[in-house]
Amino acid sequence: MSQPSNLQPCVSVVTPVYNGEKYLAHCIESVLAQTYQNFDYLIVNNCSTDGTLEVAQRYAALDPRIRVQSNPELLNVVDSHNKAFSVAPAENKYIKIVGADDWLFPNCLAEMVKLAEEHPTVAMVASYVLVGTRIGWDGLPYPSTFVKGRDICRMRLLDRILVFGGPSASLLRTNAVQTGQPFYQPGNYHGDNTAYLHLLRDHDFGFVHQVLSYNRRGEDSRTTHYLQSFNSNLLMVIEELVMFGPTYLTESELKQRLSEEIDTYYKFLARSVFDFRDKKFWDTHRERLKKIDMPLDRVRLSRAVVAHVFDLVLNPKRTIENIFKRLSD
Repeated sequence: MSQPSNLQPCVSVVTPVYNGEKYLAHCIESVLAQTYQNFDYLIVNNCSTDGTLEVAQRYAALDPRIRVQSNPELLNVVDSHNKAFSVAPAENKYIKIVGADDWLFPNCLAEMVKLAEEHPTVAMVASYVLVGTRIGWDGLPYPSTFVKGRDICRMRLLDRILVFGGPSASLLRTNAVQTGQPFYQPGNYHGDNTAYLHLLRDHDFGFVHQVLSYNRRGEDSRTTHYLQSFNSNLLMVIEELVMFGPTYLTESELKQRLSEEIDTYYKFLARSVFDFRDKKFWDTHRERLKKIDMPLDRVRLSRAVVAHVFDLVLNPKRTIENIFKRLSD
């Protein structure tokens, strides 16, 4: 941004971190390399047992914008991120979470703040994300830089448009985030998406059509491995439709979308029967279904299993290819 840094709105950059020694320095360096200068940086150490605290303190000694705070007790990943939101200074206009194993491109803060300043009703700004070697969250057509909050939520629920790139990919307006704490739903690993769908009922959405952050999801992320092992995203879509469909969709739209997603979900569960998934897998799905008042339908599952058997029998070539693929994994 062109104005002097003392005239720029201040951004709270916050990194919640647990045992992040391997990547934390790279994350910190990316924040310090921002072309946008008016920010303070808080690193919240979540009872790490490796060299995380030493890395954070070393940088804090070199740059007065960096502060280090340690949690008195170990928090889970969702509570740790909620703590990060709660400790950010309320007087700072924006807040930017950066995961300890992620990093920002140099113009990230400048581009996001610029868009937010141009649109005072925008409470959330996102962008394209580099995920490993591919570009993610590219569902919004150019040049859609400003979208009404309710419209972007309808796009997500109706067409599965992916623009919420996660905490490291978003800039949020502080007063909108800190109004209702905790920001993320406790115990929900998809709590960021749920929080955004709540936020955008009363606020608007901005999108920068540039790659502004890097997400290590799919590489060394422990949370990602957990979610992938249970195919958590399939159930997440149903949860979002149940929770937010009545707000953003018509009754007929919601009924159609739920039918589509539940059918896909039970096909996945039927395949899981033949994968001999363990008790923890089934208990997890039963528990999450119970939370949305949609208990596991054994009759529907049985029908899906029978349909899957017929598919295996009628498509022997594909069945054999899948067997060899599993053996080689």
